[in-house]
Amino acid sequence: MTIKELYKLYQQHPCITTDSRDCPAGSIFLALKGESFNGNQFALQALEKGCSYAIIDEKEYLAGERTILVDDCLQTFKDLAREHRRQFNIPVIGITGTNGKTTTKELVRAVLAEKYNVLATEGNFNNDVGVPKTLFRLSSEHEIAIIEMGASHPGDIKTLAETAEPTCGLITNVGRAHLLGFGSFEKVVKTKGELYDFLSRRGESLVFINADNERLLSILPDNVWVAPYSSHADNAEGCTVGEVVSCAPFLKFRWRESDSNLEERGEQVQWYEVQTQLIGAYNLDNMMAAIAVGLNFGVEPEAINRALTAYKPSNNRSQLTVTDKNRLVVDAYNANPSSMRAALDNFLLMDVSPKMVILGEMRELGNSSRKEHHKLVARLADSGFDKVWLVGDEFTDLPASFRHFHNVEEVKAAIAADQPQGYYILIKGSNGTRLFQLPELL
Repeated sequence: MTIKELYKLYQQHPCITTDSRDCPAGSIFLALKGESFNGNQFALQALEKGCSYAIIDEKEYLAGERTILVDDCLQTFKDLAREHRRQFNIPVIGITGTNGKTTTKELVRAVLAEKYNVLATEGNFNNDVGVPKTLFRLSSEHEIAIIEMGASHPGDIKTLAETAEPTCGLITNVGRAHLLGFGSFEKVVKTKGELYDFLSRRGESLVFINADNERLLSILPDNVWVAPYSSHADNAEGCTVGEVVSCAPFLKFRWRESDSNLEERGEQVQWYEVQTQLIGAYNLDNMMAAIAVGLNFGVEPEAINRALTAYKPSNNRSQLTVTDKNRLVVDAYNANPSSMRAALDNFLLMDVSPKMVILGEMRELGNSSRKEHHKLVARLADSGFDKVWLVGDEFTDLPASFRHFHNVEEVKAAIAADQPQGYYILIKGSNGTRLFQLPELL
């Protein structure tokens, strides 16, 4: 079957499942494979449970007319999702970046939801399985879509962009993350830039760009429209601009539209002040990205401010948690050198005491790992924090007098023994260190 023929079948049975434990009546089972599973083995079971058809890519599992053999189930999944996306003539915003892409996606969703019915990536479904699943949720009710795109290897963003076919794009930043998969920082930049490459080839595309980021400006194509934003008030000529008012501990900032936009409408400069529920001055860039997107799509400033004020972080991202014993700055979803530096800088700026940090190792840094952890420890040595706990084998034998733990279980035992109390505590590390288990103990 061709993709168009398969899509016609999908229109008759508009539900695709990739989980043989979840087989709604009349759905289509698509047999994906992973390191520890082979969906082909469950095709017959899916049919018996209620699926109308099963799409497989291994001939030995053919079982009558209701099994459809294709060359590659994952590629078919992506091709079908792209065909579904093409049924909707709406703006599609692709968002990627090393740090902040999920928070930015959630902020953009909140702002646009003030005016539109929005489809957005749920959680971090931002890979070659998650993006198609998101696209299949598109319906005639949606007026705009926001697709988050993650990457850990060269070519990942190219593949996701070719699946989602965005009309607009936003790269939050580029940093030294997943170096084990990419091989070098230059390849990180090139891979994130694949979103720009797609938009350039597509033509008549819009890029929302942080005008303070020289690296992003250097790879920006000439043939795209640009909506720039900045965290420096002196960039008001061409950019929507903002600046930090305070972080005590939540970010408060103010922003204004660009001089050129105001002049075009014959309006005077007006600053808007927003009190957020996010920890960290580094979130200003994420806020400004959401503002730039909202303005472009006609969301009124008052509605933008309402959305940003109401937004509450989740999933261990930039959260402040107050317990009976301590106040916790929880950013334990992920970590890389640039996000770790931003989190520490912000914690240093917070006018509170005493301060304690529990930092997990930064994973997937490849040959740069030892060097980056050494730099982190040196930075901590100059920080003056009252207590520092380091978690993970990458910190072993580094020149520092900080307390070291091999894993989160050792940290739990130390918390039970020491009972830290009265601290502001920053908790940050790669998700694999499982530091997200600690807040309930502190």
